[in-house]
Amino acid sequence: MSEQSDKKTTKPQTAKEAKDARMKAALRANLQRRKGQARARKVQEKD
Repeated sequence: MSEQSDKKTTKPQTAKEAKDARMKAALRANLQRRKGQARARKVQEKD
């Protein structure tokens, strides 16, 4: 069963695709963190 799931995971074929995937993941994480910080700041201002 685990073998099948391993084969299904889509791994980037080329180094460029892997780099793009890492960049997208980093940008997404960055955006989420900024949103969280902004939300935290708003809460602090209200108090």
